[in-house]
Amino acid sequence: MSRWLVTGAGGMLGSDLAGALERAGESVSGLSRADLDITDEAAVLAAVRGCAPDVVVNCAAWTAVDEAESREDEALAVNGRGAGHVAAACAASGARLVHLSTDYVFGGDATRPYTERDAPGPRTAYGRTKLAGEKAVLGALPGTGYVVRTAWLYGAHGRNFARAMIRLEREQATVTVVDDQRGQPTWTADVAGRIIALARSGAAGGIYHVASSGEATWFEFAREIFRLLGADPARVRPVRSSEYPRPAPRPSYSVLGHEALPALGIEPIGHWQTALQRAFPALRAGTESVAPQPGSMFHAGAVVRE
Repeated sequence: MSRWLVTGAGGMLGSDLAGALERAGESVSGLSRADLDITDEAAVLAAVRGCAPDVVVNCAAWTAVDEAESREDEALAVNGRGAGHVAAACAASGARLVHLSTDYVFGGDATRPYTERDAPGPRTAYGRTKLAGEKAVLGALPGTGYVVRTAWLYGAHGRNFARAMIRLEREQATVTVVDDQRGQPTWTADVAGRIIALARSGAAGGIYHVASSGEATWFEFAREIFRLLGADPARVRPVRSSEYPRPAPRPSYSVLGHEALPALGIEPIGHWQTALQRAFPALRAGTESVAPQPGSMFHAGAVVRE
């Protein structure tokens, strides 16, 4: 049995990861944002020393993409310097680190899936701060730091696109969703499983892409959700991103390729539609409690955030 520490454990992915570790018989300490502010270097060092983990998974992050455009230094304090604090604490204690990153480190204008070897080129403040975190982790832990890039996450906990669509299907006759952004809808439970497998593999540190296979637009994703609900997918109407301008531009193409995991003998996540079918019972449970908030990931039915 290994000892694990999960930062950002109150979030969507952190919650699923902590649960998966417990079911796997591991010893896990989960720290939410209220428990640990990763911008506090001394607090991070004390937390890692106190837990004495074998593996730390950093799920803590600033994820307000639009707000980062006007508050980049605040976002950088969490996504860049905060990640560096976690990496330094792991280096001091001898723990391995799995750090969560994003498709936003790329420009979003490719015509083929981005591989782990492709050069980043973020076009948003959020992407720049997440790239800074990647560099901090790999710089401090070149052999034992794993950067896991993922995208378009949904899960049973918290606000996310899939649960929003389930609720909106009940409340609205039609829903308008953008159809010119392409990516990979990815279930957090699947990401949690690959994180555990990666950390257990003993592989060298580096960058790993963990997202569903296949690709879709937000519009196609929404229509599949309606189909699984038994609703008419034609109630989902397409719209272009230009009709919903936001402070931070959204990538038009952010599909991630998967080369590094198979090289370790770890099977990539299967097709996004199959994963959505598996996730659906958990997604529907408790959806009543999820309500939209201003500035959240969708606005008037159009997606503005993964």
